[in-house]
Amino acid sequence: MDTFELFQRLSVALAVGILIGLERGWRERKEEEGDRTAGLRTFALSGLLGGVWGAIGHAAGPGGGDFALGAAFVVFAVIFAMFRYREMERDEAFGITTIVAAMLAFALGALAVLGSIEAAAAGGVAVAILLAWKSVLHKWLERMTREELRSGIVLLAMTFVLLPLLPNRTVDPWDALNPYEIWLMTIMIAALSFVGYLAVKFAGDHQGIAITGLAGGLASSTAVTMTLARMAREHPEQRTLLVSGTLFADAMMAVRILAIVGTINPRLLLSVAPSIVATGAVLGVAGGVLMYWGRNGEHQRGALELKNPFDMKTVLKFGALLGIVTFAAKALTDYAGASGAYAVAALSGIADTAAITLSMSRGGADPHTAVVAIFIAIAVNTIAKTVIAWWVGGTAMGWPKAIASALAIAAGAACLIGFASASAVSTG
Repeated sequence: MDTFELFQRLSVALAVGILIGLERGWRERKEEEGDRTAGLRTFALSGLLGGVWGAIGHAAGPGGGDFALGAAFVVFAVIFAMFRYREMERDEAFGITTIVAAMLAFALGALAVLGSIEAAAAGGVAVAILLAWKSVLHKWLERMTREELRSGIVLLAMTFVLLPLLPNRTVDPWDALNPYEIWLMTIMIAALSFVGYLAVKFAGDHQGIAITGLAGGLASSTAVTMTLARMAREHPEQRTLLVSGTLFADAMMAVRILAIVGTINPRLLLSVAPSIVATGAVLGVAGGVLMYWGRNGEHQRGALELKNPFDMKTVLKFGALLGIVTFAAKALTDYAGASGAYAVAALSGIADTAAITLSMSRGGADPHTAVVAIFIAIAVNTIAKTVIAWWVGGTAMGWPKAIASALAIAAGAACLIGFASASAVSTG
């Protein structure tokens, strides 16, 4: 590396040490000079020291350089631990966090010189956050139940153990089933269930469900519907409030579609916006009305008492259903041949709207066909989520969801027809 790059990398090493030192120094700011093992300056110098030894190792080359860096790290860790031990002996305390933080400052400084600058910087930020959130994390542990811990571990295993093992390609002769994508969607269902559980627990019924709907709808409104429908089955007295959350998620689906179209094909946005905005607006207003009714009517009947962050059986059933729908859509599309984008849009909309939106936005069809196809996918997806709400949450949840969805689809269709008529008149 040249001199400029070396200075740049050493600057990042120093910055990482300063960032970690800021947190450690602030926490011990009331200590007198000389009464603590390390503060802001020591941690900053530790990060720079790791960077310097990384540069020395890089100049020495493989073998000798690696040995020199490893030896320097060991000596640094031993000396730091000795001083920290004396401090803990004086204070009659126990703790290894400061030692680990110093070792990380040294190691991340070396990484900034020898490896990825971005990874080193991100590591420094992560260390500072974990150190600063000590009291918050301890409070979470105190409030955490055994069921929450179990669900969190299961979710991590699903994401970081099982997901990487699955092939990210289709595995059937019909080129329809991708195990990685299906399991990723299953993880999303579980994750949104967990987020919804935490939102309700920490923010309360109304704010928590609204957060779940609005934030989860950006990822998967279908997943939100499944999550809140399960809650409605367990807590029928809060069904109006939970239906409002699903409608908020549906409204955010419309926002997501507009964002995709605007990013991929801005010229198509003007044509597709009227029907999508109308559909999303009706869903959002309906969600707000039901939220208001739920606040004034059902709040007196008792708050939500969630016992399980997510039901693994329900999550796996949805993953299986998604695989069946994906396979059926692909098979029917192949048999239909070139019957048109509308049939493909209807089949795709059963599971998701993103795929057909991306396909139509890329310019594979004329603007009128693209607009109609995207709206068909939205309408079918809205109907599919109504069926899920009815199936999982029961009739009491299905009826208000069905009425709001029907009004939204009708409003979108009216705008679509009106826009198409205006375009035909202007063209003629």
